[in-house]
Amino acid sequence: MKSKQQTIIDPESDICTLINVFTVEPEKQQALVDLLDSATKEVMCHQAGFISANIHRSLDGRHVANYAQWQTVEAFQSMLRNPEAQVHMNRAAGMATFQPVLYQVVSVHHI
Repeated sequence: MKSKQQTIIDPESDICTLINVFTVEPEKQQALVDLLDSATKEVMCHQAGFISANIHRSLDGRHVANYAQWQTVEAFQSMLRNPEAQVHMNRAAGMATFQPVLYQVVSVHHI
């Protein structure tokens, strides 16, 4: 049985973080959230190197953000080449514009 991992926000980690912000018409926001949620459950979480995905919707209805983590940049790039993942990404592209960017955590603060 595969162990369940959670989002890790730690500057000491080598985890690759994807922050992908989608711009969407308000009437399509929930459909995009549903698409990203199902794509994560059906495809992304089964990809090698996947750690977590967190889907956020903006209060103005015009944006959806995906904060996802992968063990390595290579694991993320491998997912991009996966035909099943491409189906979902193409569906998302039909609903919204988006700008995926990879990040590394450098600082974390808590109260």
